[in-house]
Amino acid sequence: MSNSLMKSMLAEYGAATLEGINKYIPDKEPRKYLYDLVADYPNRGGKGFRPGLCIAACKAYGGKQSDAMDSAICLELLHNAFLVHDDIEDESFFRRNKPTLHEANNSAIAINVGDAMQVLSLSPLYRNREILGDRVATKVYLEVQRMILESVEGQAMELGWRKDNMCDLKEADYLRMILKKTCWYTCMQPLRIGAIIGTRGQIDPDTFDRLGYFMGTSFQIQDDILNLVGEEDKYGKEVCGDIIEGKRTLMLIHLLGNCKPAEFRDVRSFLANPIKDRSIEDARSILELMHQYDSIEQAKKTAQYLAGGALKEFYSIFSKCHETQDKALIENIILYMINREY
Repeated sequence: MSNSLMKSMLAEYGAATLEGINKYIPDKEPRKYLYDLVADYPNRGGKGFRPGLCIAACKAYGGKQSDAMDSAICLELLHNAFLVHDDIEDESFFRRNKPTLHEANNSAIAINVGDAMQVLSLSPLYRNREILGDRVATKVYLEVQRMILESVEGQAMELGWRKDNMCDLKEADYLRMILKKTCWYTCMQPLRIGAIIGTRGQIDPDTFDRLGYFMGTSFQIQDDILNLVGEEDKYGKEVCGDIIEGKRTLMLIHLLGNCKPAEFRDVRSFLANPIKDRSIEDARSILELMHQYDSIEQAKKTAQYLAGGALKEFYSIFSKCHETQDKALIENIILYMINREY
């Protein structure tokens, strides 16, 4: 499968999901301060990995796209709700090349919109009962419930590290946090839910955990790298934004574990300041240190290694599935991660 076909399929599944999201947004007041804003982030676009993986896994196991649509809609609504709240918590300025929702409005309105998106995500889950039956719909509901808890636990870990200015973290700490914050809702749960639907609940969803973990960690590390070395107009967030926000990325953890004592104190002092007092010049100096200590190159190697592990898991798990475009789509998402350009 070519990259163009992969992107075309993701765009197709993403468009169907977006159409479904818009159908679940109430056509009533207050529009200006709530319901029009619910559609803002979903309409900004994105790669569409989450609904794409959910639908593709369902179809790879013999299900129909229509069977997985409401679950895909729920996942994408929750994803965008997380983004709205994440942007407030991170004090971010841009999301997908536009001002974040709280910058364009205010934090109070953005929090309320994120809350509304979470509530609206319950409607497609409830509708699953009509399409999938109570037994399978309940399985999907429990998967989503676990996904939310894992995600907020991971977010709590990261926010706590920043609050307490933790500077002695290890790679294992980062991977544990990303497992919870990113892997569950980006890869593991979409695959698990799609396969549950496609097999009508006959498959053990734990089968996909290693695959989803390798995919999710590789994706997140590469996303963190792009924040540092990517082009801002392509990446869609402010470059060096993760340094300004004090995120404990793999690169920052590597730098803090390898730099000289005086440099360590300087970085720790920078991270101790409120975000509004951290300058872009200081952030770029920290970026230069990351280059000096090969922190970015080390992270690239880790991401590549994890993506390779994901590919191995994919071949093991999906070897019994028929050769279909949806099976190939999952494989090509992994290959995209391995060959992703910075």
